[in-house]
Amino acid sequence: MTSTALPADQVKERFTAYERRFNTRFERYFRDLADTFDAPSPSRFTPECLDFLRDVSVRGGKRLRVALIYEAARLVTPDPVPGLEEAALSIELLQTHGLIHDDIIDDGPVRRGGPSTYYAYRERFPDHPQDALGLAVLAGDLALVLSLQVLLDSPVSLPVRHAMVGVQTAAASATIVGQITDIERDFTPVPSEELLHAVSDYKTARYSVLAPLQLGLLAAGEEPGRFDAELRRYAWLVGIYETMRDDYLDLFGDAQTMGKTIGRDLRDGKRSYTVSALLQAVSGPEQAVVDAAFGDSCCTPETVAAVREIATRHGVEQKLRADMQRYAELASAEAAGWRPRWREEAVTLFEHLPLWSVERAL
Repeated sequence: MTSTALPADQVKERFTAYERRFNTRFERYFRDLADTFDAPSPSRFTPECLDFLRDVSVRGGKRLRVALIYEAARLVTPDPVPGLEEAALSIELLQTHGLIHDDIIDDGPVRRGGPSTYYAYRERFPDHPQDALGLAVLAGDLALVLSLQVLLDSPVSLPVRHAMVGVQTAAASATIVGQITDIERDFTPVPSEELLHAVSDYKTARYSVLAPLQLGLLAAGEEPGRFDAELRRYAWLVGIYETMRDDYLDLFGDAQTMGKTIGRDLRDGKRSYTVSALLQAVSGPEQAVVDAAFGDSCCTPETVAAVREIATRHGVEQKLRADMQRYAELASAEAAGWRPRWREEAVTLFEHLPLWSVERAL
């Protein structure tokens, strides 16, 4: 591994700048959309749908996908690159689509510190639950269409525009397949590692890491298809440790620090990396405690704490920490291999990013 390093505070400052700049641009996008969107003039529900989309889109989120798009372009050039703004809008609109549909599937009431789109519609139409569900589904569908339209309007050449739409279409398809596989995973008593990795790949890695890399490179004039295997390998490894990190924090994280309760996967009966490792580790009376908590939406914080202690005794916490570190190191080594062809500073960031990310959990 190279000795060249970017200070973590410098990277954080750069990523924060991307976040602030993008949030301003996202607000402007939705203002312009409200003025130009083609909808019947008598319709009240369409403007309301756009308001709900705007609300969940601009409310929170660290915009790491946005940062990855810009940093992928920096692999090729430090100069400003046309089309990155539209690529960033597209990837975050795809994220909005995923969030809305996730909350419908999971019956999630809260998203980013406010009501989910599904629950906002349920509150808006309390006497029409089926219509509320339908409108939430349509809002998510509209976000997906908008994510492609913004690329079609981007100020890049037609071949690049076409390639970007291809990337984003593949990413959207992967997220849907990932959600299907995620549901399938929870029909399996104890999912295999292969199935867990497949969920993280399709549901997270392909649209959160691979697509931003491909979009940034395309905008900068590079042909990502020439490096498809290594880009996919990097995204696959990052997707695994990021999913593990989220699953780990759901049981072993600090509720006050995260600003949310822990144990949701346990209560929801989700066979995450953490829960799957726990189910394989326990037996006897301890298994009875875990089984009673698993899928119990009314499971108390005290019971979650007891399950957490059982998991710690059986080495589940230690195993997950070791696995996260291992996959982060593999991702870092993969990025280090990019050094001969791309810019040193940008490669160094992608090399160290996995290690910095895992440190937030460890």
